Amino acid sequence: MTAPVIGIACCRWTLEKDRPFHLADDDTLAAVRVAGGLPLLLPALGGALSHADLLPRLDGLLLPGSLSNIDPRRYGDEATPDDFIDPERDATTLALIRAAVDAGVPLFGVCRGMQEINVAYGGTLCRAVHEAPGRLDHREPAGDMATIYRPAHPVSLAHGGWLRRLSGLASVTVNSLHHQGVERLGQGLAVEALAPDGLIEALRVIGARRFAIGVQWHPEWALDERPLSRPLFDAFIAACRQRRTERTARLAVSIRREPVPA
Repeated sequence: MTAPVIGIACCRWTLEKDRPFHLADDDTLAAVRVAGGLPLLLPALGGALSHADLLPRLDGLLLPGSLSNIDPRRYGDEATPDDFIDPERDATTLALIRAAVDAGVPLFGVCRGMQEINVAYGGTLCRAVHEAPGRLDHREPAGDMATIYRPAHPVSLAHGGWLRRLSGLASVTVNSLHHQGVERLGQGLAVEALAPDGLIEALRVIGARRFAIGVQWHPEWALDERPLSRPLFDAFIAACRQRRTERTARLAVSIRREPVPA
């Protein structure tokens, strides 16, 4: 069977000479390919990217991490000149998330992607977790890539939650590369994992027809070396494959029903 098509949301950054580029990290693309999906980069075009045209062509939607943050005005906070934001990505993903879930498109959010899911469902973010009373410092450590992405702290998986059923574990140790995090959980979302300081580390869209999960850590790094990383991508791609099977069947029925020209 043909590999399921996984739309991966791009960032839109100006890198040189005022020229914007649409970008996605290679680790995410590699993880999708290893798990059996066909990555398709989705440019950050905001409202110019039609959901009606796009979603019927996708078998899954993945929102990867990023160095940029969601514009705080999207959840009722104030922006500052020091904020590194990506308004074009916000305009693309925040409207697409709920449309994808409603259409039965499997959804996977990683780091910024999990925060996007929370904001799309009306939640808010803490913009400096390390400054909040009682919170740990979740920012990445200095060093090479192996040091930055090394296991940083455990997360407890919610009793009866989807992640605990998937892994068969009560807790796993994850990497940590973020200074922002969920403050108020969005409506219609359930907590799937918590850090030792109580920060939400994973969430799920309640009542979604298919996979709709966000995690604050980066499972795409060292995919086969962490207990929950490969299972997450495998489960996501399995849900995308199921959608592809059903989508292909519907298309075949539609073609058979088309009148034959005289």
